[in-house]
Amino acid sequence: MRIVITRPRKDAEELAQEFLRLGFEPIILPTIEITPVQDSTLLDTAIKNLASYDWLVLTSVNGVNYFFKRMQEIDVDALPTTLKVAAIGEKTAASLKRRGVYSDFIPAEYVSDAIKPGLGEIIGKRFLYPTADIASDSLRQSLEEDGGMVDMLAIYQTSVAEPDQKSLMALRSGVDVITFTSASTVRNFVHVVEQAGLEAGSLPGNPLFACIGPKTAQSLRQLGLPVDIMAKKYTTEGLIAAIQDHLNLVRKNKHE
Repeated sequence: MRIVITRPRKDAEELAQEFLRLGFEPIILPTIEITPVQDSTLLDTAIKNLASYDWLVLTSVNGVNYFFKRMQEIDVDALPTTLKVAAIGEKTAASLKRRGVYSDFIPAEYVSDAIKPGLGEIIGKRFLYPTADIASDSLRQSLEEDGGMVDMLAIYQTSVAEPDQKSLMALRSGVDVITFTSASTVRNFVHVVEQAGLEAGSLPGNPLFACIGPKTAQSLRQLGLPVDIMAKKYTTEGLIAAIQDHLNLVRKNKHE
């Protein structure tokens, strides 16, 4: 079966290898390009004053990579020992660990209600929340409603990637599953396929739409697209498992 991966190319390679190992044919069609923010003035000020924060909240591997890269560029050697770190997702935590940073809190899922309880007392605490330029501010709002002080700063920016023509040809010839790992992959995918003269809702092969979690699913529905598969655990591993479970169920029903 042919599975399309829409996340940024450098993030897609590992997922593609896993699908290949499981017997699928992965097709990498990046819809997102990630680059550092052009103006890092506010971020630099925050990094130089890390000791004034109680928590650093990092929500992705990209966030970890760009944050520590910027620390190095402005000659800040290490995080203060008083600073607690929340890592959203196991891969984010693993990326921190490779840098010798152990997370004080890893929530079970990336939703505000799951994150806040692990942060302890919020009122009067300062949070540094570096993230993507298009990230939802629901966590910031939730923390501020409980009396927290949040500096939510863009550390990297996203844009629509230049479509891979070979992958678009594969899409035109028909695929079985299209995977989405964020709301922006959904929006950008629709833009890319429409620019290529295709309709996202009526693609050749009638592919299944598989998403990593509820926010991505919401984006699909808002654009009038089906949510055929959604991960129970909001990780790439959870997404792979959900696809396998769905396909196994389809095969079982065909044989009954």
